[in-house]
Amino acid sequence: MGDYYNSDDLGRFGEVGKHKPELFRKFMEWYQAALEAGALTKREKALIGLGVSHVIQCPYCIDAFTRECIIEGMDMDHIAEAIHTASAVRGGASLIHGLQAQNVAEKVLL
Repeated sequence: MGDYYNSDDLGRFGEVGKHKPELFRKFMEWYQAALEAGALTKREKALIGLGVSHVIQCPYCIDAFTRECIIEGMDMDHIAEAIHTASAVRGGASLIHGLQAQNVAEKVLL
């Protein structure tokens, strides 16, 4: 049995729209518009995409946004900083949820 993740599938993304092409087309229009330069540059959006990709742990997104970062002229220093920034935010978000456990424990242990 091969790996669950197949990097070749990234090139087949359009097949996702096979059964509901109108919905997929709308998604792609929105997705492409969201990644166009605006108040943020394409370069900045590529770094955001890379960071989010790591936090949501999507290997396809990691592939796509790593490539986009390179196309936008970035190197591994940029990529590593984006990954560490996103990971630090994810870590802080996980830790703050510890207060939820603390609040429940305080109620139960009273």
